Amino acid sequence: MSTDGTRVLVPVDDSDHAQRAADLAAELFPGGTLVLLHVVNPTEVGFGAEAAIPTFPEGWYEETVEHAERIFETIGATVDANTDTEVEVGQPTRTIVEYADGADIDHIVMGSHGRKGVSRVLLGSVAESVMRRASVPVTVVR
Repeated sequence: MSTDGTRVLVPVDDSDHAQRAADLAAELFPGGTLVLLHVVNPTEVGFGAEAAIPTFPEGWYEETVEHAERIFETIGATVDANTDTEVEVGQPTRTIVEYADGADIDHIVMGSHGRKGVSRVLLGSVAESVMRRASVPVTVVR
């Protein structure tokens, strides 16, 4: 089966899990394009649930994009694949699923932080939520 032209969404952060997901995506879909997506969760940069008005530090978006670009460069330098990059702001699960739906994505490959117990209950699992909500196949790398 040819994977030329396949668009694979790889949500990334600066974890080893994201690197492993990108490596696997490149291996599974040779000739495809990896779309590296970095999602900025606004609750982590000053827009808490209790806040009525966002209070983002000055320059936060530019700093976030620069951070994402460093992640993209690191991953892009190590995978043998064509890559596109995107930075989106939003709740991670929703943003990943909506991006996949709107960007002609064929498959999602993402890392899992492997949380267990109370941590998983409190923080949830983005990978698990994406698997439940995505309209395309999802491969999770641990």
